[in-house]
Amino acid sequence: MTTVRGMDQVVCRYSFSMGWSPRLWLERSVPGVALIVLLLLCLAMLTMIVPGNNLWAHNILHHLNFLPLMMAGILFGLRGALWSALLAGAVNAPLIAHHWHRWPVDAKDQIVELSIFSAAGLIAGYLSDRERAQRRNLEQTKQELEKVYLELQENIAHMKKAERLSAAGQLAASLAHEIRNPLASISGAAGILRRGSASPEYIRDSLDIIDKESQRLNKLLTGFLNFAKPRSPRLHKTDPNAVLASVTTLAAHVAEASQVALVHQPLEGCPEIECDPEQLKQVLLNLVINAVEASPAGGTVMLRTAYSGGAVIMEVEDRGVGIPDGVADQIFDPFFTTKPKGTGLGLAVSSMILSQHGGKISFSRNKEGGTTFRIELPRNGEAPRVR
Repeated sequence: MTTVRGMDQVVCRYSFSMGWSPRLWLERSVPGVALIVLLLLCLAMLTMIVPGNNLWAHNILHHLNFLPLMMAGILFGLRGALWSALLAGAVNAPLIAHHWHRWPVDAKDQIVELSIFSAAGLIAGYLSDRERAQRRNLEQTKQELEKVYLELQENIAHMKKAERLSAAGQLAASLAHEIRNPLASISGAAGILRRGSASPEYIRDSLDIIDKESQRLNKLLTGFLNFAKPRSPRLHKTDPNAVLASVTTLAAHVAEASQVALVHQPLEGCPEIECDPEQLKQVLLNLVINAVEASPAGGTVMLRTAYSGGAVIMEVEDRGVGIPDGVADQIFDPFFTTKPKGTGLGLAVSSMILSQHGGKISFSRNKEGGTTFRIELPRNGEAPRVR
């Protein structure tokens, strides 16, 4: 509503400048009319006072009639020009009649010049009215466009709100679905313990089930909270090679257990970046563990650093089974996973963390098989070049 009021004020100001608001027209027209009438009367009186044989002076006075007639057309449009022409003819008619017999040449010149100047004033009045009409149409169009723009902004806001509510509903439904299975396992194990007739082996298995499923629930809820309300990054100057080296060390035991080799290929002289090193480690560690789990025994996972187009690039490449074609557009969606024990939040949280850093994550399929995940982070807060 503030913008609409602002537009009304603009229209009011334009109304004043164009003279089509009744009150402002009256305030502005009174001095304008007075000036035009005064000029015409003064010129007529001077023409009467100056002797008729002074052709040079009369020629100047006749030409000066051009000013009030043009002013009338410009300020008051076609009607103003017409009334001014009639007034000029009325006040000069006695002089023309008086000079007609003694100085007929001067009288004829005055008639011709008044006719030409009146015609010029009428043309100016017509053009002035046309300009005012165009301005009025322009202002009306601006008001209509402003209203349409406000309605469009409101519709966009409603659509964004509906989209957020829809996303929240989908997340809640997915979370409820993911929680149901661990709760069912815990409930079954608790029922065995409650009966009290189970063997020590069953009791031990039930306790293991409760412990594992509780950890699974905790991991699921932690991932959901990280996705729903991520922590703001604490930016520091960070060496990307050092982060990848730390991630390689952290994932070494997982890779060793799966008989997968981790190979780190750092970029010499790689520039530092502004990032949260802990969050970046979280993203890379998730990618490396996914790559290790997707790789066959005896496989290799490559960790590379590069620099291109003002962005530091980190890649995690595996030779595993790859990502199926039918799910390529869903891998960054929350709760989507192709792993039987995955929560489906790792890549979604990673994408959100990188978005907070002004970066992005993408993937590509390798010709030899497997997948390469690519992280691009801007240097010095500049957005990475899109290629």
